[in-house]
Amino acid sequence: MAKMKAAMAAVLVLEKEGVTQAFGVPGAAINPLYAALRERQTIAHVLARHVEGASHMAEGYTRARVGHVGVCIGTSGPAGTDMITGLYSAQADSIPILCITGQAPRARLHKEDFQAVDIAAIATPVTKWATTVLEPAQVPRAFQQAFHLMRSGRPGPVLIDLPFDVQMAEIEFDIDTYEPLPVYKPAASRRQVEKALEMLDGAERPLIVAGGGVVNADAADLLVEFAELTGIPVIPTLMGWGTIPDDHPLMAGMCGLQTSHRYGNANLLASDFVLGIGNRWANRHTGSPEVYCRGRKFIHVDIEPTQIGRVFAPDYGIVSDAKAALALFVEVAREWRAAGRLRERTAWAGECRARKADLQYLRKTNYDDVPMKPQRVYQCMNNAFGRDVTYVSTIGLSQIAAAQFLHVYGPRRWINCGQAGPLGWTVPAALGVRAADPQRKLVALSGDYDFQFMLEELAVGAQFKLPYIHIVVNNSYLGLIRQAQRGFGMDYCVQLAFDNVNTPEHEATRGYGVDHVKVVEGLGCKAIRVHRHEEIAPAIRQAEAWMAEHRVPVVIEVILERVTDIAMGTEIDNVVEFGGLAASRADVPTAVALLD
Repeated sequence: MAKMKAAMAAVLVLEKEGVTQAFGVPGAAINPLYAALRERQTIAHVLARHVEGASHMAEGYTRARVGHVGVCIGTSGPAGTDMITGLYSAQADSIPILCITGQAPRARLHKEDFQAVDIAAIATPVTKWATTVLEPAQVPRAFQQAFHLMRSGRPGPVLIDLPFDVQMAEIEFDIDTYEPLPVYKPAASRRQVEKALEMLDGAERPLIVAGGGVVNADAADLLVEFAELTGIPVIPTLMGWGTIPDDHPLMAGMCGLQTSHRYGNANLLASDFVLGIGNRWANRHTGSPEVYCRGRKFIHVDIEPTQIGRVFAPDYGIVSDAKAALALFVEVAREWRAAGRLRERTAWAGECRARKADLQYLRKTNYDDVPMKPQRVYQCMNNAFGRDVTYVSTIGLSQIAAAQFLHVYGPRRWINCGQAGPLGWTVPAALGVRAADPQRKLVALSGDYDFQFMLEELAVGAQFKLPYIHIVVNNSYLGLIRQAQRGFGMDYCVQLAFDNVNTPEHEATRGYGVDHVKVVEGLGCKAIRVHRHEEIAPAIRQAEAWMAEHRVPVVIEVILERVTDIAMGTEIDNVVEFGGLAASRADVPTAVALLD
């Protein structure tokens, strides 16, 4: 067998497992791996400006395309701890990424060596597996096991920590006969699916709740086919948004306390049966189980056995990959439909669709205020970007309002860290998406604080020619926290505003603090600032021209009014509407366009 350094064996396994792209920051303890990467020249590498940024780039890369596994690399000590947030975000949303860290030599691990930390112990709670490889001969098999675990069952991240001397050691390894391990995914049985359909058929007003597991399993087409066969309306979760197009007649709206539609909550509350597929019953979707479950029965299909019953006990549970389950649901539903066994759902589906068109369930977007209201920004985005856009966002009022007002038309067209929600995620994640897909129409969305957290990563986009449009809605506030502080009667430590000494007195941004345009330009990218809704479409056209010419990210900063409260509440039947509701179709032009 061939002799090679263990670090080279690791790179050869990465190649066999299909890795062609990595993100990271080199350092002394991981240099042997980088030397192998340099020698092979088979895996492209993007140099991040912050190691946490590399982990979020890996997330974006994985989330962008079916089958991708993002890889992030860092040295020992703080590089690993910096990537913990990315591992947590990936674990929370069932996203496979591989984090590789360097480590002090084995003989010095117990001697408090420089930048030596037990990163495997730190990472264990937020990974499927975290290990420090102490025997060089185990390196290739550790990587083989990592890919097996990341892809099997509920997907998730893995961390492999490699001591310096382990990477440098010579081992015998035959890469020519290497094969990835078979992936394990549980699958529903026909008997289980038939029982579930029997339960569904007994319901008067059933709904399907489609979660991120449908996206991960690449099963959106099967979901839509099953909904069309049965006539059952679909409520996507935030992570499942796009599994059914927003303008599909059976798209019943999103449900929840924040990232939801009024008609989505109303449709859920009117239902008597819910089939959940690939979802977690996350609390921002459900509110309290007491309200969410009252008066309805539930079936829960999930790839992870311990998810079933975690939030509340369903009436029936099926452990299955979403694609395997939906393929059987479609097969049985076709047979039952041909035999005339499926119940007619036209009236119920029509009732859900009618709520989608009812003005009392639509929030007004057509404002002309200056400074702008965020609602009008999202209306302008709907008009400008069309059906084939992919949005990337993380957390905050900007994301919550986006879920209420933007429109998404396909899977992996809404890329969002759902559970962890780390500020700063959007810029590096968007860069990871762009690295995965150089062609798609890509738009990131941030509030000013999310944008400021990791904006240094824009330099990565400039250096490596990763262009995309970044919409920054700037109210110079920690808007979501400010709104949450209303319950405490305060507005404390959430103001980002200050008089920038470099901003002339007459400028409309006086008092808004950071000059994002100058910062963005200093990082090698392009930026435009807009104040009025009629400026947005021309700014987007200019951004597209600059991207084509310069191949760099372009930031469009939209100056908002300082305080806008966005609809949210403590229960799905108690969402407080702070903004206006539609009085006519002219108040909600892009919402009613979904019905045409």
